[in-house]
Amino acid sequence: MSTNPVTGKKKAAPVIKLPYWITEFALIRTAVLTLLAALTISLTGVLLSELKKHEANDRLEVSQRARDAASSLYAQVDNEKRDIRNFQQRFVALRQRGLVGDERRLEWLDAIRQTQEQLKLAPLSYEIEPQQAVQLESPLDLGDFELRGSRMRLHMELLHELDLFNFFQTLRQRSYFAVQDCSIKRLGVVAGTPGASTLGADCTLNWITLNTAPKAPRLAAMQPAKGRP
Repeated sequence: MSTNPVTGKKKAAPVIKLPYWITEFALIRTAVLTLLAALTISLTGVLLSELKKHEANDRLEVSQRARDAASSLYAQVDNEKRDIRNFQQRFVALRQRGLVGDERRLEWLDAIRQTQEQLKLAPLSYEIEPQQAVQLESPLDLGDFELRGSRMRLHMELLHELDLFNFFQTLRQRSYFAVQDCSIKRLGVVAGTPGASTLGADCTLNWITLNTAPKAPRLAAMQPAKGRP
């Protein structure tokens, strides 16, 4: 503020006039604050809605996967029940005939004896090896079962070749086996000897059974030995 040297009066300071929108802002301040609050609430509601939407979609996807898994399990159980109904009688029949279960050596030997007596064949001899798992060339889905075979070396004396075929055909009616190989040779018997065997047959048979596969043993966790105090 300066002083006039003639009059000695001080000059008034210039007044700066504010824009009208600043001076009149007080009139709309409440409305502006209300608008800002409404926008904030609206944006918060939109964000929460999107979040809930994503959560609902995730729950729906989980529910659909659970439904599909339950549907697949139900179809599998239904197929297994149908298979059981269709094959139960056949399975029981195979078990009764000795194909399913443990090896039945006494029954096999008894079947050989009965077949020999029925066909009136000469006495025979045999050697049977311990049972072993059978390795198939082509993979075969047997489920929980394993195919096993007991190898037998069989020596027979025959009147003619037909006796051998009749023996195997009759024996198959009592048990399950597979002929691996056979060799037939003539015996040094004087021609015209009544009732004398003229042929000798050496065959290898595999007696077949199906049994549950042995489970791999679980190795116990090794615990460090406690030292003596």
